[in-house]
Amino acid sequence: MRPSRPTPTFAARRLPLKLAIAALGFGLIGPALAGPWQQLDAAQQLLAGEEPHTKGLVLELPHVSEDGSAVPLTVSFDGQLAEGDRIERIDLFATANPYPEIATFLLTPLSGKPEVSTRVRLNETQQVIAIATSQAGERFATAREVRVTVSGCLLRSGDDAPEPLANPRVSVGSGQPAEVRTLISHPMETGLREAENGETLPRHIIERFTVSLDGDIAFEAELHQAVSANPYLRFYLTPESDAEALFEWHDDSGNSARHSTDLGAS
Repeated sequence: MRPSRPTPTFAARRLPLKLAIAALGFGLIGPALAGPWQQLDAAQQLLAGEEPHTKGLVLELPHVSEDGSAVPLTVSFDGQLAEGDRIERIDLFATANPYPEIATFLLTPLSGKPEVSTRVRLNETQQVIAIATSQAGERFATAREVRVTVSGCLLRSGDDAPEPLANPRVSVGSGQPAEVRTLISHPMETGLREAENGETLPRHIIERFTVSLDGDIAFEAELHQAVSANPYLRFYLTPESDAEALFEWHDDSGNSARHSTDLGAS
């Protein structure tokens, strides 16, 4: 007769599960935490199967927004890069917007530092994702959840809104790097809203914004429907010498606006 084996206690039965969880946390079984960028096709296409670093990129948004049509956002990088490397691209996504792409910021050595602020439209409570790419191909990702009270994609603009691409405004601070703030009138019509007669209003947005210093591109932004009406951008420039700064906004109707100013190197 074979001796009976003791029945394992409940704690003993749980031990393999605990070991599996520990292995997961130490990266022995897949990624420790699945970021929302792993569930968003647009982000996965950008990452091309690479697993990004999850430290170094900072995304600032309010935890709760009463108005989803103009949510303030700042993205910056304070991580470590190899000597000579720099952040050259930052992409923003909204996981529950009809179109997830928000904006892409292209940075150059003249961009000063990798920090950009804007205002965005959010359709509902969701995750906002930022992915940064360095010149050497290093990827960094982070995300923040924002609770939205009123959808920002379908709100109506006022009837007395100024003409598109009117009133370009630029403010350049002193010091190095110089803080730059820009604002321009534009409805940034998403193509999702209905007019009073029930017809869908056509898409009408600023698609591209560039800053050049004496003809050399210093900063560039590709904008999508999720950028708020009257686009606001804050970023930095570090000119190597005194230069003429040219700011240009181009919308999807083929129209554009320009503003120029002198920018000192110190």
